Amino acid sequence: MPDDLGTDAILNSDRSLFQNVKTHARGPEGALPITPEMLTHQPSGNLFGLSQNAGMGWEPSRLNDPEYLILSTHGGVRAADGTPIALGFHTGHWEVGLLVTEAARELRNQHATPFAGACTDPCDGRTQGTAGMMDSLPYRNDAAVVLRRLMRSLPTRRGVLGVATCDKGLPAMMMALASSGEYPSVLIPGGVTLLPDAGEDAGKVQTIGARYSQHQISLEYAAEIGCRACASPGGGCQFLGTAATAQAVAEAMGLSLPHTALAPSGQDIWLDAAARSARAILRMTRQGTGTRDVLTDAAIRNAMVVHAAIGGSTNLLLHIPAVAHTAGLKRPTVEDWTRINRSVPRIVDALPNGPRNFATVQVFLAGGVPEVMLHLRDAGLLDLNVMTVSGATLGENLAWWEQSERRRILKDRLRELDGVDPDEVILSPDRARAAGLTSTVCFPSGNLTPEGSVIKSTSIDPSLMDADGIYRHTGPARVFLTEADAIAAIKQGSIGSGDVMALICGGPAGAGMQEIYQITSALKNLPYCRHVAVITDARFSGVSTGACIGHISPEALAGGPVGKLRDGDTIEIVIDRAQLHGTVNLVGEDEERFSPEEGARRLAARTPRADLRPHPDLPSDTRLWAALVQTSGGIWGGCVYDVDAIVQQLQKS
Repeated sequence: MPDDLGTDAILNSDRSLFQNVKTHARGPEGALPITPEMLTHQPSGNLFGLSQNAGMGWEPSRLNDPEYLILSTHGGVRAADGTPIALGFHTGHWEVGLLVTEAARELRNQHATPFAGACTDPCDGRTQGTAGMMDSLPYRNDAAVVLRRLMRSLPTRRGVLGVATCDKGLPAMMMALASSGEYPSVLIPGGVTLLPDAGEDAGKVQTIGARYSQHQISLEYAAEIGCRACASPGGGCQFLGTAATAQAVAEAMGLSLPHTALAPSGQDIWLDAAARSARAILRMTRQGTGTRDVLTDAAIRNAMVVHAAIGGSTNLLLHIPAVAHTAGLKRPTVEDWTRINRSVPRIVDALPNGPRNFATVQVFLAGGVPEVMLHLRDAGLLDLNVMTVSGATLGENLAWWEQSERRRILKDRLRELDGVDPDEVILSPDRARAAGLTSTVCFPSGNLTPEGSVIKSTSIDPSLMDADGIYRHTGPARVFLTEADAIAAIKQGSIGSGDVMALICGGPAGAGMQEIYQITSALKNLPYCRHVAVITDARFSGVSTGACIGHISPEALAGGPVGKLRDGDTIEIVIDRAQLHGTVNLVGEDEERFSPEEGARRLAARTPRADLRPHPDLPSDTRLWAALVQTSGGIWGGCVYDVDAIVQQLQKS
């Protein structure tokens, strides 16, 4: 049998290839549609661009059509029938090339010239528990920079369409589009994947390792259920995590057309959104509407209101301020988030918040973002005068939605397909209150969190709440400096009921503010572990649930008191889900108990742990990112690059 990887196969080629080499070609037929004025006054780059366009095969007579750029996070290589030639990193960017094609075809048919480029994105699920997670959040800034550079590298563009789906690529695209200023831009959400007919969603399936280690499931079950969790080949995961939340937030900002977030990837209704978005950007050009007319302080606040109403991922606390900063707007503060979450009811029942845990595609059929906003409109919680990329105001969009055939038919479709009442998925405030839905985000303070922390309080197991609606947990600290050590302790069964797992050195300087979903998901899905709490200077996945407090600031490596914790210290956690108030305090050493005030005094007297250190695999790129974002306002400022602040700091050095 011949060796097809031998030296001969690698170095030699069929000799007929050599005979077909050419050095000249005729070139495109026709002539550039240029004028004396263009030759005299336009930069050479504009003229050479026409030559490039003709060289790629564009019809010469149409070279002066207005030019629009379509940017995407597409990944992988698909054959014409959709089968993989090269895999993408995740389903979230596997099909978005179809949206690019549909939008481009519509622009071409409308006598515009589309351009397309891509900056693909990683998968947070794929990098859970690996060194790859240390690149996750920093990637967002890098991708936003690349996307903005691509935008500016087509200086003749009239506007930009952005196509993205998932946890970091979508916020990066939003940040890039937010910089468009006078140019119009429209975001086309990449949609969601479907639920398997029988099986587990893509959030729960990520716990098969922990459950198998604890003898909760068999090898055969893990293999079968893991195979079918991503039931359709494209789209973001089926839960209201970071990907789905970011899609909803983009629509709430007015940056996407109404009812485009959370559409089922690959289906006709999903493709239709791309064509309509192409028409929308042409209308924006005709109206003279730029991105700066859409992204305003009021639009950012509307997005925060919708985030609270849907029970969105805490990761958007990092991304919404970043979009605001890139648009030149005021970045929301912790006080802004607290005020909004105290005044806005959660009215969506979706994975992972519950109580019934509907999937994102079911939220879409129930009416999606515009249905949520109808309830918020009626409660007087939205600014209805903001402009949107549809060319109409938010108020006008909602008036259309309320009477639309689309709304009625899709709600009926949800009843027909799944036997689900859409009003049980997106509830009125009164109905939500009666069903026990509680507000989402709380920002605990205390002697271990002097600059803040965050918990998705609505996701605490209801059985752990006291009769007064308050979660109280006091237990011994189990301190871990790496996620690997923490997950090993869970799998080995060495974490006990009542423990407080403290994972430190996971913040920006320690591990790139890694996401620790494998820990929180394992705790949720192991019966004894629901009585275990987690505190960390890292962050959580949007699908995380439980008594998990993250974003603790300052982080351990920035001198935060959490870096002074010792095994056995007594930690007290109190979360009031109704008032959205919480505390995280050191209240004991060994057998001694004391007040939070005494705990603060003792922490101040302690020296940091001698073993504090960045993760040994922390990339130098991420170290640089951590230093830059710390100078730019840190995690509460959205982990952005504030160039003025960075330059000022450098000049002081």
